[in-house]
Amino acid sequence: MIQIKSFTFNPFQENTYVLFDESNEAIIIDPGCYEQSEKEVLKAFINENGLNPVKLLNTHGHIDHVLGNSFVKKEFNLKLTIGKKDLKTLESVTAYAANYGFPMYAPAAADVFIEEGDLIDFGNSQLEVIFLPGHAPGHLAFYNTEQNICIGGDVLFEGSIGRTDLPGGDFDTLIDSIKSKLFKFADEMVVYPGHGNSTTLGQEKHSNPFCAIY
Repeated sequence: MIQIKSFTFNPFQENTYVLFDESNEAIIIDPGCYEQSEKEVLKAFINENGLNPVKLLNTHGHIDHVLGNSFVKKEFNLKLTIGKKDLKTLESVTAYAANYGFPMYAPAAADVFIEEGDLIDFGNSQLEVIFLPGHAPGHLAFYNTEQNICIGGDVLFEGSIGRTDLPGGDFDTLIDSIKSKLFKFADEMVVYPGHGNSTTLGQEKHSNPFCAIY
């Protein structure tokens, strides 16, 4: 059974996720750790719980979600996996990182590209990939229907949605991603977003001011 541990890192208050199961194999999604103290917190959790990280995933390439990519790649000898349609988003971070207050940002090259329908295996567990553009052009999310969980990145938040005023963002595309693709899953599915508290699809279908459907 998949267990989920979240960490809130960097000034953007980004949620970094570690998923693991009884095998102790783990995947790290969107490492936002920038300060050394944040990196140590992530490392300590993994070491103290005897976890064996086997994959590093990005939902998308915005700066707050990728600040720790280089650290995680080197520390745990992992390849960076991202959607190919968001490669330019990832690569552009180097040009603006200092302007956002991250002068020591260390870029990490993408190694593996995934797309909708691909499967992410670790231990005895599996996630499926879904393509949800709108916030970023190549945005992906990772879900498991047996446990009704989704690591959703910056698509859907508790009572809100991802911003669409950044390069590659589009409001109509994002709303379509949510309504036609994400909302097809059960109301009970828990979404673990890139910022803020987790929520359920049922709650957002009923009350989200941007995308509620009933």
